[in-house]
Amino acid sequence: MTAPGGDARQGRAVAAPAWSAADRAGLPRPLTVRAVADENHRTRTLTLDAAVDAVAGQFGMLWLPGLDEKPFSLRAADPLAFTVAAVGPFSRAVHRLRPGDRIWFRGPFGRGFTLAGVDHLMVGGGYGTAPLHFLAADAARRGDRVRVVIGARTSADLLMADAFRDLGAEVIQTTEDGSAGTRGRVTTAVGPLLAAADRPDTLYACGPHGMLAALEDQARAAGVPCQSAWEAYMRCGIGICGSCEHGGMLLCADGPVLAGGA
Repeated sequence: MTAPGGDARQGRAVAAPAWSAADRAGLPRPLTVRAVADENHRTRTLTLDAAVDAVAGQFGMLWLPGLDEKPFSLRAADPLAFTVAAVGPFSRAVHRLRPGDRIWFRGPFGRGFTLAGVDHLMVGGGYGTAPLHFLAADAARRGDRVRVVIGARTSADLLMADAFRDLGAEVIQTTEDGSAGTRGRVTTAVGPLLAAADRPDTLYACGPHGMLAALEDQARAAGVPCQSAWEAYMRCGIGICGSCEHGGMLLCADGPVLAGGA
């Protein structure tokens, strides 16, 4: 898969590839779980036996017949992988899957991130960190600079710091209780980075809505472009049901990644 934003070094940001009508209308297809890996005490990554043409920030619908279908951001496209936090009946059922088990997939859907510039600041809150690892891997393949701020309530909730370091990224961790890294929220660490002489070309964020709104305010004040992946409950994933309305847009089609900041 070609990394998004491949012409950014010449000053042009390249848009994510359009998703086809066939993808929009596609029925769930059965896939087999290839591998399962624990990320922390309640978060697990499932790797499936498929590859898709997708960019970081896009999502897919996962379905377990007789239970439910839910949207999840892609952790990787080749092979297809999802990082899932056990927060409800469906996600706990996904956690019970083992290699060889089946799960059904629709997608990928939505508009993802676009790498813009060569110095990137990625900010993840909780399990919102997962799609940013996908994006960081694309940036690392280009040889760009990647800085990552990972935030969580406690050290036990932090995700993927070592995985980002393996890509060559500079990692800053924050915890609300001070049990690891800087005490406070991600905005505490982001402020100085945006004010520094070597501030990033673009800020990319994924996490709770309150965090995204605060980061967009910081980016706007610093004059730095921002791309935020907004989470929402989605039933259809293809712009029909309207359940993911956000600011007059449908996040499944107009997003989930929206531009903000400068």
